[in-house]
Amino acid sequence: MKEAQLHSREKILFFNKEYIAEFVYGGIDGAITTFAVVAGAEGASLGISVVIILGIANLIADGFSMSVGNFFSTKAERDSFEKHRQVEYWEIENLREREVEEIREIYAAKGFKGELLEQVVDVITADKEVWVDTMMKEELEMVKGDKTPYKTAGATFISFILVGSVPLLSYFFAGEDLSVKDPQLFLYSCILTGVALAIVGSLKSIVNEKNIIWGILETTLLGGLAAFLAYFVGDLLENLFL
Repeated sequence: MKEAQLHSREKILFFNKEYIAEFVYGGIDGAITTFAVVAGAEGASLGISVVIILGIANLIADGFSMSVGNFFSTKAERDSFEKHRQVEYWEIENLREREVEEIREIYAAKGFKGELLEQVVDVITADKEVWVDTMMKEELEMVKGDKTPYKTAGATFISFILVGSVPLLSYFFAGEDLSVKDPQLFLYSCILTGVALAIVGSLKSIVNEKNIIWGILETTLLGGLAAFLAYFVGDLLENLFL
């Protein structure tokens, strides 16, 4: 247990490793959706101020929505674990012989036999906590994670805001006249977003233990595809309605 806790507290850059997955997927979603908004606004030839307003609105709304979804997902997993754990306690108290036989069957299937099998059964069933933990892991294949709903939601929201704001950086420093369209700003946004997606893509590869180059290419290509579709739709809608 101590080894697992130490492993979960390892850090990549300045993030706890156990929450890197939330940071990565929050960051990818934030960068791609915000960049898609920027590309769509550019395709529709909207002014700088509109790009900033739409981008910030997307950051806050989608970031909050994603973090809330992550919160309830993590909470549901923990609640389900606790519910099944309480059921196992009840079964040990009220159906003891059946539960003892289940432990015996579990370890017999692992190759334990005779006196050794009975010793294992006696040791496990002598401690209610160990007994329940064994049933949760071996029978139900459920293990309680160390992640908390609040921390997973927080990591998702922070990464969504931080990485998702990158496509907007060039527009924040556009100058005084925010009503015009400046194609050069979109170019800068593309470059910055590509760099951000490459960094997050490399982190994704570390989390998934995959090839870093492939992770970078996959993430940036998906981001580029999303931006292309948004730009095309924006351009089409401008020609139809404006």
